[in-house]
Amino acid sequence: MNNQYVSNVVDLTNPEKNVIYNMTHEEAVNIVRSGDVEAVRKIDGQFSLVSVDGKTIRMARSIGRPIRYFIAKLPAGPNLIIAERIDVIYNYLKKEGLDDQFHPSYTRMAPAHYITKIELLGCPDPNPVYNRFFTPERNKFSNEDPKQIGENYIGALYEEIKKWLQFRAKTGPVGVTFSAGIDSGSVFLLTYHALNELGESPSRLKAFTLSIDGDGADLLQARKFLEALNLGIFLEPIEVDYSSLDWKKAVKVVEDYKPLDIQSATMNLSLLQGIRSRYPDWKYIIDGDGGDENLKDYPIEENPELTIRSVLNNLMLYHEGWGVESIKHSLTYSGGLSRGYMRTFTPSDFLGFEGFSPYTLPNVIEISEGIPYIDMTNWDHQKLYDLKGQIVSSGIKSVTGLDMPVFQKRRFQHGAASAKDFNRHFPVKEIAYRKEFLSNYE
Repeated sequence: MNNQYVSNVVDLTNPEKNVIYNMTHEEAVNIVRSGDVEAVRKIDGQFSLVSVDGKTIRMARSIGRPIRYFIAKLPAGPNLIIAERIDVIYNYLKKEGLDDQFHPSYTRMAPAHYITKIELLGCPDPNPVYNRFFTPERNKFSNEDPKQIGENYIGALYEEIKKWLQFRAKTGPVGVTFSAGIDSGSVFLLTYHALNELGESPSRLKAFTLSIDGDGADLLQARKFLEALNLGIFLEPIEVDYSSLDWKKAVKVVEDYKPLDIQSATMNLSLLQGIRSRYPDWKYIIDGDGGDENLKDYPIEENPELTIRSVLNNLMLYHEGWGVESIKHSLTYSGGLSRGYMRTFTPSDFLGFEGFSPYTLPNVIEISEGIPYIDMTNWDHQKLYDLKGQIVSSGIKSVTGLDMPVFQKRRFQHGAASAKDFNRHFPVKEIAYRKEFLSNYE
């Protein structure tokens, strides 16, 4: 017996953060333990799940819930630590006197939409095995009518928002982080419509818009959006000083160094801190993150690694990156929105909010991946960018009867402050963010 390895698993995740509608947490964990990908796909909601079956550990997550892990080596065998964050793993290792084995790049992120299986067999332990549980069919809709597609897509989004209001955010106020872009605008209108349909008071709802030193285009855009629909009463500006911006704090909170994600998280932290200061007990926040990824609405020209063919020919490229079998796939950070969603999850979690991003749910992504983008755009960049506004606005009209204003795309971090303030706060090169990240572990 003394020659046999003993494996140990320390699960530091918090199951209470999962939102599962059609079964208990224990039932969901047992499904993950089975390794049955079709059954895991039927888990309805957003989740991070861990099962332990002897030396076999399986983890499964949706985009909205992170899982990280690290294998420490003990004389008796491997010790697997599982948590939502790198610093939680690091602090556990320090407590156990194992931090000399640690480096942040040695941690691993379980990719969204896969069952990640690890066998704790000894030294060295084998690489994880990934089995996809969510494989939406690409280009499955033959109808190229944006109106019909919008009805299906926004209809699916609306059902997710209604479920969340009925079973999770059942009481108390609900805040929308609101730039009045297509994604946050659609989420606001659907949440407003759902509250009315469910017989709830729409006074539960507020649209929070960030403005740094009274500047930024988003606040003006938010007023135009809501006043056009006679809903201006729901707007609540969060006006904060430039001094509240702190990209170094965002790096620490998000635990990443990608400039666009850190810029977005910096603004998100400032907005949510403003809300928290004004409303100490506020809990529920809903946002439009994931909408750009679903309808492939990023300027391809800004990324030298991408072409319109790579974007339209690869399943969920913006959600998952290049795929777990690709040399470009980061084990430490997963890929795509599976990685980047920490820009949204961690600021709200850090400040005690429960966030919800309905665009990231598989039931919604499944509709968006079925859109025949190639047939509808004929590989034309501008047609692809225009398609999002057509699909979402027509879907909003179909579901709510409202004519949603559609404005030109602008990233959240660019709309909350003046260009001058933005440029003087954020470093230009990624290396500055990388150095700041690593300095947290020196």
